[in-house]
This record gives sequence, structure tokens and C-alpha cells, in this order.
Amino acid sequence: MGFYLMCAVAAGIIPAKERDPNYWRQQAQGTLRNALNHQHNTNVAKNVVLFLGDGMGLATVTAARILKGQMKNKLGEETLLTMETFPHVALSKTYNIDLQVPDSAGAATAFLCGVKANSGTVGVSAAAFNGICTSQFGNEVTSILKWAKDTGKSVGVVTTTRVQHASPAAAYAHSVNRRWYTDSNVPAAAKKEGCRDIAYQLVFNTDIDVIMGGGRKYMTAKGTPDPEYPLDFRSRGTREDGLDLVTEWQRNKTGKVAHYVWNKQDFDAVNANTTDYLLALFEPSDMKYEQDRNPEKDPSIVEMTEKAIQILQRNPKGFFLFVEGGRIDQGHHAGKASQALHEAVMLDNAIQKAIELTSEEDTLTVVTADHSHAFIFGGQPLRGNPILGKSSLFATDFMPYTTLLYGNGPGFKISNDKRPDIQKVNTASKDYLQQAAVPLDSETHGGEDVAIFARGPMAHLFHGVQEQNYIAHVMAYAACIGQNLEHCAGQSSPAQTLTLLPLLLTLPPAS
Repeated sequence: MGFYLMCAVAAGIIPAKERDPNYWRQQAQGTLRNALNHQHNTNVAKNVVLFLGDGMGLATVTAARILKGQMKNKLGEETLLTMETFPHVALSKTYNIDLQVPDSAGAATAFLCGVKANSGTVGVSAAAFNGICTSQFGNEVTSILKWAKDTGKSVGVVTTTRVQHASPAAAYAHSVNRRWYTDSNVPAAAKKEGCRDIAYQLVFNTDIDVIMGGGRKYMTAKGTPDPEYPLDFRSRGTREDGLDLVTEWQRNKTGKVAHYVWNKQDFDAVNANTTDYLLALFEPSDMKYEQDRNPEKDPSIVEMTEKAIQILQRNPKGFFLFVEGGRIDQGHHAGKASQALHEAVMLDNAIQKAIELTSEEDTLTVVTADHSHAFIFGGQPLRGNPILGKSSLFATDFMPYTTLLYGNGPGFKISNDKRPDIQKVNTASKDYLQQAAVPLDSETHGGEDVAIFARGPMAHLFHGVQEQNYIAHVMAYAACIGQNLEHCAGQSSPAQTLTLLPLLLTLPPAS
């Protein structure tokens, strides 16, 4: 099909109103009026909900927007994600202290603990170094989750990865190695020097009211059969110290209504109105991708977010909740754009559920990413072309290529000096490896800035281009926790808020 013919075909699906210049003028005028009428919310945030799309760079946001629209039989480009309706947007600089292109551990320490850190480390400053146990001590930094708990708020962590993974770990743990999930991962020398694994710290550090995700095998003694996969040796317990951390967690909840669940049936049976604590671990390691999830066995990120908020909002002092769409990142690493984008769409659905359950007047909702990926959206696809499909034009080798591409990763394929012919390949399949330019077993992170979307109290403080650690300080300022207390005796005006902020950001976070 020639290019002009393809354009003619596309013209038949484009709404006629979009060809009228008045349509675009009226749309812009409506947006302008809304902007002029928008008032800054300077309330104190009773609640803070932080959503993290792990690896959700701007190309991922755009592609997920189109996919979400196309899932509803729309062209897709005109769709808005829920996060994109938030009135305030900024950009975050994601580099680690030691890496130009960051890893998730150092990035999570920045946006949760308020300080930039080295790659591979969680909950420690940049004076601590990856794998060197002794460098941890005296260099621990606490997170906004702990600051919130220390002021009497309820706190929660929800993730689609294992709850001991890098991003959630920075909320409660201090470790010079993000991969010390369980004690069998910690070198003998580091154990002797006093370093603890992340699963142990999950139970014995900050008292967390709601914990949901995967990671069962890091909680039980080595060889303990998994309740869901008893014959799978890879799913069995990993702890060499013999501890059952689930039992330890329950032991610390005397006098409280505390539930441990590992399946959807028991999860659904949890009454949020009477529950004080919930530990829900649905897989031995990471949870399943959304496209692989059995809805009768595991809840979605939307359902987990809903249950978490319902439990946490019982506290009259409010709550802090961290929700991570962690498998966006893992889908990208695997070169599977379909998996990554469906994860991003589900995260957006969870954001929608959260704003339905909370009020913009007293709840600051922030959506961001820890880093991007080597993921691009290009070619000259026609309007409405399937986002997981192929470009409308062939490359100079007279072969088609996908609209979505990776700069590197497992999708690199050259045979006899030629790219494979994908004309008859279903590139929308959840298992399709998107084409990549450089061969790698695992696709890498990207180094460009990522977006911060915000709504609610003090959301206007997210503006411009900021260092990633700024995020924790604004959330703390909005909620009057940590060091950010000077303005909390009464409501501040926007001018007072902006005057105080530079001084407050020079103060160290609470420890």
C-alpha cells in the first residue's frame, strides 16, 4: 500500500470534528480557562499516596496512554491517563551519585528518603558503598514512611514485585546491597559484621500496617514448601537462620487484628473495617504479570490499592501509602513491550481507584518513575495504528519494523546479515520480543528525566526540573512530618509556603 493511499485510509477513521480549526481553538480555550481558574491547594495533607511506575519513562507513559485508549476501541492518541489529568507536572533528574543512568535502589532512596545515593544501595547515604557492609553503619537514612509512622499515621507498601525488592525496600530497610533479600543472600563476612537481610528488616524495622506483594520464600526457613507450589523447589523457603518471619510478624501484633494471607480467596475475606494489620504475600517471588495473572488466585494492583486505602484510612491521623507498579520495569528488561505497557495501564487504573477513595482536599497524590528505559516510540505510524503494531512504512532494507523499539536488549536478531521479516508476526503478543538495536540479555534503564504528576495539598510545589530527592521533601512538607513543621500551626498561603521551602529543604530528614 502506498503512503498516500495509507493516508487516505487513515483519513476515513479520523473524526470529522478534528478537521475543523474551531474544534482545536475551543478545546484550547477551555483548557486555558481551567488553568486560569485553578487555585493552589495549601491545605495540610492528611494523607499521602505515592505511586511509582518502575521504569515508566515518558515514552512508556505515551505508549500506555494510546494502549489504554485502544483497549476501549478508540484511536488512542487522544486518550488521557488518569495521572495525566493531574494539574501539576514536573521533571525529575534520576541519576545516582555514582551512575549517569540509575538503578532502582539508589533512585528509591532518593525519592523516599530525600537523599541521593549510590547504585545498588537502599536506605543509606552515598557514604555507604555497594556490598561493603561496614560502610552501612552510621550512614542509614530513614524514609518518609517512617517519618509518617513516627507522627502517628498508618503506613503501607503495595508492589507487584517482591516486597523485598529495591523500590519498596528503601521505605523500611538499610542495606548496602539491594539483593540481600534473605539471609542466605548475605555473605558470611557481612553477617559477622552485623548486616541484616531485607526480609528481616521488613518485620523488625518500622511497624508497617499494610504490606502487599510477592516474596514468600524470603520469609521462611530453607526448604519450607510453598503453600501454593509445594513441589516446586525454586519456590521453597530460603532462610538459613531457620526463622519464620511470618510467625514473627504475627507475634508482634498481640492485641491487634492482624491477617496474613497468600491467596485471593483469603484476601477477599479480609474485612478492611476491622483490620489493623495486613501482610499479603501472593507469590514466592515477584507477582505475575497482569497478562499472566489468574484473577481467581491473585488480586490485581487495583484491588490491592483499594484494600490498602480502606484499611489505612481508618486512622484519624491519616496515612502514607507507597504503591509500586514494579513489573513495568521487568517487562522492559525482558524486551516485552506488551507486558510492560499492560502493567502501566493497570497502575493507572490503580491511581484512578485511589482518587475515587480519597479527597483532593486532604490527600496529596504523587505519581512518578524511578528511571526510564532504552525504549522509543518512532517511525511514521498512521493515526490509530496499533501501538504494539508495525510502522506503516518499511525500512531501507525493505523490511517492516515495530513502532515501539528498544535501543538494546534480547530482541536483537540478525540472520545472514538481515533482520527477520515480521510481516506475518503478531507483534502484539505478550511474549513478543520487541526489536532492539544492540544485543543484550536484559534491556537497560534509560537516563533521561521522568515525569512527576501531582494533585492535592501543596501539589503546586512540584514544578520545573528537580533533583529526584526533592520528591520526599515536598511530600513531607505537605503532610507536616519529618523536619517540615514550621508552617503547620495554621494553614499557610502559597507565598508563605514558597518562602519557607528553601530553608526547610536544607534541613536533614528525620532520623
